Amino acid sequence: MNQQQERSLIEKGLGFQKSLDFKKAEFCFGSVLKHNPQSIDALFNIANLYHQQGQLSRAIKTFEKVLEVNPMHTDASISLSVLYNDVGQYEKARNVFEKADKRVKGGSNLIEDSHINKKFALKHLELAELYLTYNRFDESLFEFKKASALNPESLEVRLKLARVYAKKGFTSKAIEELKKLKNENPNYVDARVALGILYFGNGSVIEAQTEWQKCLSINSDCKEAKMYLELSQSANEVVI
Repeated sequence: MNQQQERSLIEKGLGFQKSLDFKKAEFCFGSVLKHNPQSIDALFNIANLYHQQGQLSRAIKTFEKVLEVNPMHTDASISLSVLYNDVGQYEKARNVFEKADKRVKGGSNLIEDSHINKKFALKHLELAELYLTYNRFDESLFEFKKASALNPESLEVRLKLARVYAKKGFTSKAIEELKKLKNENPNYVDARVALGILYFGNGSVIEAQTEWQKCLSINSDCKEAKMYLELSQSANEVVI
């Protein structure tokens, strides 16, 4: 089997995988590996196939095989790190992840890949959530910032970053982050809800109600905005 035939089979396999015809996809990748057991593309794609089907043990072994053949395969490293984490092998996950992370940061000739960056962002997000669980706010902020830098398209990460600022008592910084987020994404109601809560906590009732009313004008089914608006109106009436 020549390289062109290998490429053709891999492309067919990817097509079958996309259409969720896993048996045909595995047959294509397996056919390549039968003739060339060290085909990086076939190994990597069949490992992803196993992962997609929930065959975690086979996926782990195959990603490990990819790294035996090519230790510099960053995407395989990240995928393997995620899988190790999923099965509770946290030390292995951390080691593989840190090696890949250093390689990406240290490589002067590496081309930035948004797909890889998003995988790194996911790992940093997991760490940030873990630190937050134990109220380790400084470490959590550090990881959220890394996740946001790697995947700036994720509005949720930026929202969580602002919430951690608020938990640390940096209310002004949290408000600044949320205002920036809502100005860049005017229809992102979650940012407006969170901003309203901070305004209300600071005694800026009118500003808070304005944000929640805007949420409802964007999405009339926004339960949080409706709840907070009603509570703020009731509280205001009691004060009066």
